[in-house]
Amino acid sequence: MPVARLIAIALMLFALPSRAPAVEINMLTGGPTGTYIQIGRDIAAAAATCGLDMTVRESAGSLENFLGVRQRPLTQFGIVQSDVLEYLKTFAADDPEVSRAIFGVRIAFPLYDEEVHLLATTDIGGLKDLEGKRVAIGVENSGTFLTASLVLDLAQVTPSDRLMINQDESLRALLAGEIDAFFYVAGMPAKIFDTPEIDGTRFHLVPVADEVLQQVYKPTEIPAGTYPFQDGPVAAIAVKAVLMTYGYDPKRNAYHRESCKAVSDISHVVSTHFQELQQSGHPKWKQVNLSDLPSGWDIGECVNTGLQAGYRLPCDGPEPAAAAAPVAPSAESEANKAYRRQICAVVGC
Repeated sequence: MPVARLIAIALMLFALPSRAPAVEINMLTGGPTGTYIQIGRDIAAAAATCGLDMTVRESAGSLENFLGVRQRPLTQFGIVQSDVLEYLKTFAADDPEVSRAIFGVRIAFPLYDEEVHLLATTDIGGLKDLEGKRVAIGVENSGTFLTASLVLDLAQVTPSDRLMINQDESLRALLAGEIDAFFYVAGMPAKIFDTPEIDGTRFHLVPVADEVLQQVYKPTEIPAGTYPFQDGPVAAIAVKAVLMTYGYDPKRNAYHRESCKAVSDISHVVSTHFQELQQSGHPKWKQVNLSDLPSGWDIGECVNTGLQAGYRLPCDGPEPAAAAAPVAPSAESEANKAYRRQICAVVGC
């Protein structure tokens, strides 16, 4: 099903926020074994130390998360893949439905690189060997679905079947011999692959080293020993995970005002607890560069409010001295310039 159609269907499923003011804070992440949900739980744990209750919710993935931030009530955050953002931005120029779908969505924070995992039977040595095979590509409204579809199209590979099932179902099907391979986009190490059920004599991670793909995606490597069944390093490609939010207007109504306050509070927590997140959170926190903004998207004003030097929460200690911040490139939006100045003052750049 075309992505534009999926977006149109999703838009009909979500109603615009209209309920009474509330303090409830929600973040859409991913499946129970993915990296998104672990990152969300790390943020929620940091928020809890400041008396903030944020609920981390499972989802099908990036596309659902993006549309949820845009349309779902009391959903201030969602984690989205950068290639999904790029696709939507490009597609919006020619499709009014998609243009409406992305209106008002903003960046909260850039996060980490996510590796494109392709687990397959050992007779599949590369992408070209997927020709005529049974391949699972993720559920329809997930980032894995979009990435896998783009990868196969760019590599000019046509499987006999493209099964739209989630990663847990995909692994079960592969182990049972019902499919030949499946894609899963997640920050390594992804819990789903940390299981003795995956026999290294029967299955392996397929290297993705196609030159065309390496021009579109970031070339990377999954180091040897990342997973129990893996002996050597594996060439791979990666996309960036980005925490998205909505551009709430505090002057509009009470709902927007309280939602903006929630976004500011969580943004403040992430920035002031960043070192703790890197030290004790999921290993991917160590790769997060909070100043590495994806092009074409603006930081939310409510995010910038929470990063201001004078913004305080009851859990905060003494106010730190402001650090010097680098001069931002002049081509950036004013919101992004302000973000860079403030985030560099808090966590350094």
